[in-house]
Amino acid sequence: MKTSYKRGFTLIELLVVIAIIGILSSVVLASLNSARKKGRDARRVADIKQIQLALELYYDANSNYPTAAQYAANLVSQGFISAVPTDPLTLASYSYSGLGSGTTCSSYHLGATLETTGHSALSADIDAAASAGICTGGGTDFDGTAALVYDVKP
Repeated sequence: MKTSYKRGFTLIELLVVIAIIGILSSVVLASLNSARKKGRDARRVADIKQIQLALELYYDANSNYPTAAQYAANLVSQGFISAVPTDPLTLASYSYSGLGSGTTCSSYHLGATLETTGHSALSADIDAAASAGICTGGGTDFDGTAALVYDVKP
């Protein structure tokens, strides 16, 4: 008497397993994309705080803040920061404006646009309206209407 054993999987079983794996991977990728946005936002907030620290060191050494045209070059050349951070997604510089009169900046406005709504940093930022007196050397100030802009002043 000959007995035969069935080995392997049927085509239907393989297709069901592949469909389940596809659904699970799409769910994981969707949640991973959200985590990437939150990670980039955390980096933006950390970058702003790092630039803010360098600006305060610059102010201690020079008794004023740099103008927008010179802020990145002066912070790096004078050793207050090794490199001015850029946005992790677009690689663009963060928005900066020196505030004051002429080339003497007594304040500044610094900001970054976040990707996620409801970020905890947004409840602790300035949300300032446009400030009069942008220093010579360019820079645009914030208008306070963009909901996802994390902006700080000294």
